[in-house]
Amino acid sequence: MSYSFEYMDIILLAMIAGFIFLRLRGILGKKTGFEGKISTQFEKELQKTNVRPKQINENFDEERQKEFIKGAEIAYETIITDFSDSDNKLIASKTLLSKKIHDQFKEALFDRESKGHFAETTFIGIKSAVVKTHKKIEDSLEVTVDFVSEIITCIKDKDNKIISGDSEKIMTVYDTWVFSKDIKSANPNWLLIDTIT
Repeated sequence: MSYSFEYMDIILLAMIAGFIFLRLRGILGKKTGFEGKISTQFEKELQKTNVRPKQINENFDEERQKEFIKGAEIAYETIITDFSDSDNKLIASKTLLSKKIHDQFKEALFDRESKGHFAETTFIGIKSAVVKTHKKIEDSLEVTVDFVSEIITCIKDKDNKIISGDSEKIMTVYDTWVFSKDIKSANPNWLLIDTIT
């Protein structure tokens, strides 16, 4: 009689264990590998890694152009102001210039300083900035932007006499600048590589 109770206990325990196993499986599910959600930050980094240069160029849609223009406007004002201030040095805009443009600007500033001249500039603002062209050349993306800005500027000599420009007149300035970015570089900055007048 006692043996039958032992068997009944074993069967009952087995049924309870089976029931618990089935309930846990129903709640937790069956996992066959990593099925969790990737964190947003990691997902963004992964997308950056997987985007091919061709895709970047093709996806330069209206929204991306707007984002680019915001950055280009900041770069434009920074470069213009830095080049046109009275210290005749490139400090704030150095990281935004390609070596070619940096050398050209530096030479012009050296020439200005050697004559004892300095600039006085007030940047009023940008009236418009429009992407003219965008293209991929080998490992670089190039974007050409037409800027229309308003500036008060003049060049003075060491005696504070105006050599050129006007210290009171607002000028409308038309510039076409070319920005470039190396796709393979870790540097996120676009560089000014050419100015077309």
